[in-house]
Amino acid sequence: MDIYSRDTGLRRRNEQLEAQLDTLFQVSQVLSRSLDLKETLAGVLSALHEGGGLERGMVTLADPETGDQQVVAVHGLRTVRTEDIRYGPGEGVIGMVMEAGDCVVLSRITEEPRFTGKLGIYDSEGPFIGVPIRVAQTIAGVLAAQPSRDERSQLKAHARFLEMVANVIGQSVRLSREVERERQELKEERDTLRRTVRAQYGFDNIIGHTQPMRRVFEQVRQVSKWNTTVLIRGETGTGKELIANAIHYNSPRARGAFVKLNCASLPENLLESELFGHEKGAFTGAMTQKKGRFEQADGGTLFLDEIGEVSAAFQAKLLRVLQEGELERVGGTRTIKVDVRVVAATHRDLETDVANGKFREDLYYRLNVMPIYLPALRDRMEDIPDIARFLIGKIGGQQARELDLTDSALRVLMHHDWPGNVRELENCLERAAVMSEDGTIDRDSVLLTGIEERVSGGRGPAREIDLDDPGLDERERVIAALEQAGWVQAKAARLLNMTPRQIAYRIQTLNIKVKQI
Repeated sequence: MDIYSRDTGLRRRNEQLEAQLDTLFQVSQVLSRSLDLKETLAGVLSALHEGGGLERGMVTLADPETGDQQVVAVHGLRTVRTEDIRYGPGEGVIGMVMEAGDCVVLSRITEEPRFTGKLGIYDSEGPFIGVPIRVAQTIAGVLAAQPSRDERSQLKAHARFLEMVANVIGQSVRLSREVERERQELKEERDTLRRTVRAQYGFDNIIGHTQPMRRVFEQVRQVSKWNTTVLIRGETGTGKELIANAIHYNSPRARGAFVKLNCASLPENLLESELFGHEKGAFTGAMTQKKGRFEQADGGTLFLDEIGEVSAAFQAKLLRVLQEGELERVGGTRTIKVDVRVVAATHRDLETDVANGKFREDLYYRLNVMPIYLPALRDRMEDIPDIARFLIGKIGGQQARELDLTDSALRVLMHHDWPGNVRELENCLERAAVMSEDGTIDRDSVLLTGIEERVSGGRGPAREIDLDDPGLDERERVIAALEQAGWVQAKAARLLNMTPRQIAYRIQTLNIKVKQI
């Protein structure tokens, strides 16, 4: 070979190396642009065609369910859906690459009888190169392309270059699969959390079969469908926050945030910062900008508990947000729009507060669009057994043991006024559980919590009950008689057909605390 020919060959080789390096750079750029694997692979094949002289590129990836090689990207095929083209195990040249686990180079396609020509885009007289795409130690797919006919002398160089590209593609396939796996795990975790939240804050978590509670449930079901402002009314401990949760998690806003704030727990200056947020340097200690609860709840629901406790000055600021959906952070001048559904709650008699000038009338009407009144526990005593059993299950879970509630304990619970409502009942049962070594909560366990044993219900005079009721044990019959007799022992003895000495003996042996009236 003369010097001219050798120089020409070297120059051509250098040009080819430069072109391959440039193409490899373009490939790496394409692979770093997007996590959409099909989109990036199509871009890689385009770069191979335009800069590497490797035409009609194709990428297949293994279907994890069937083991088939599915065509996921082709350059030069526009009329056929790639999803419909598959290669079974050992089928065609793609199957040859998978079986060999190595590069397959054909100087002329027609010389290989296993070539199927499924794509219908290859020059049958031209060369063909297929290389495996590896992920770790596994062959995940095949990268194939066709150099032009006059490149037959450079097939080995083209094959080495395609192997380099296949290695880079393998890294992208691994990353894509990891991202997809993490995305699927996050989706499953999200769905599990949603089911858990719906179960925790759904209607099944709110116990009640009495008419007042059935009315509440129907109101919650209806109001949950809309963005209407809700005002939940009721005594402390009746479960207003549970109802607010049920409204949010059964509404179209369930995917948004549920943000809550107890308005009675903060002084006015902190309340404004908590609700509206503040800018950096707005006051001493405001070291950074902070979003308020309204901004945090954008697209979701904001629960304002004890709304009746806010000052008159702050009520005016709150009214603007409710009317206009606009606010400014403390120390800021920019108006911020928010899309928030407000659910408020109070135990106060707002009508009286409005009449006395303690609560703004316009704010009252803005909040009281859909009032929901929660009954006190004393007004739905029939629900106490179900509520008590539900709470016992909850407390047992917290204490990691099985708890049992006896009928005698239930009878004591059924005849207490419960001024603190469900919250007081839960506290009582938790104390009783603590006092019970074997997990059985009986009448004595309940009485040890400090509640008063009565056999009559209500706050007024004791109601007449049947002293011959077989559901009453002896202690309860004596207490019932004493209550009906105004705690006069001689009169109670007559009601029970006993002598004063007999009832005095039973009071002593049954450990009944006598009231002095």
